[in-house]
Amino acid sequence: MFVWTLCILAALTVLARPVPALSAENEIVCLQCHANLPEQYSRPVALWRASIHAENGIACNNCHGGDPKDMADAMNPARGFLGVPRQTEIPAFCGRCHVGVLKDYLASAHGRALGKRGPTCVTCHGNHRVVKASLDLINEKSCSSCHSYERAGAIKAAMQATEAMLLATDMRIAAYKQIGADTDRLEKGLFATRNRFHTLFHNVDLTRIKGETAAIRAEIQKIDQALARLDQVGAQRRKAGAAAVGASLLAALLFHLLRKTYR
Repeated sequence: MFVWTLCILAALTVLARPVPALSAENEIVCLQCHANLPEQYSRPVALWRASIHAENGIACNNCHGGDPKDMADAMNPARGFLGVPRQTEIPAFCGRCHVGVLKDYLASAHGRALGKRGPTCVTCHGNHRVVKASLDLINEKSCSSCHSYERAGAIKAAMQATEAMLLATDMRIAAYKQIGADTDRLEKGLFATRNRFHTLFHNVDLTRIKGETAAIRAEIQKIDQALARLDQVGAQRRKAGAAAVGASLLAALLFHLLRKTYR
């Protein structure tokens, strides 16, 4: 019961976190102009507004460059305007921000097929309506457009079990942190483990993924064991507290009875 209470507290904490504010659209001339153009040119604006980039305040100029506040220089190369990258340039284009992801992608079978009809970032994540990275991107519809889904499905299954463990452990740590427990060491350990897990997202080697996810689950179990010890300490303290309260009530009752006896 205590563990479930902690998890509920953690979930409420996550839900209460503020959502990053969008960039002020009225200050971005790219949006002002494109939003009023024919559908072919205004569609990117609508797509962007529904993206994870918009949710985190990443606007047109953050990817395409240029001056977002000056109509005349919005597409001026002298102001850093990059325009639309060619297909083979897309990974490096996105990799300016997602450095670690670019490295993982280039080392994968997908990355090695770049320029040879292999997928790029936008194949799975979209271009303007960029979707949040998640295991949902591994699905039969997307993957089977290039190859069979069998191996991708096995990869997803191996990673889903590990992701569920990471989430559950994260919630338990957050719940202990909420009540003032010292969780710094546990947080750092889980952070490192989660980063190790994320490096697998662009890997398509099933054997390696099965081996890595098994090792990662073992690391999570070590953190869970530390949390179990905290659970035991908490249970002992509650028992001690209950005993102390019981003793106090008993003492009060005895005192009351003694007073009545000697009256």
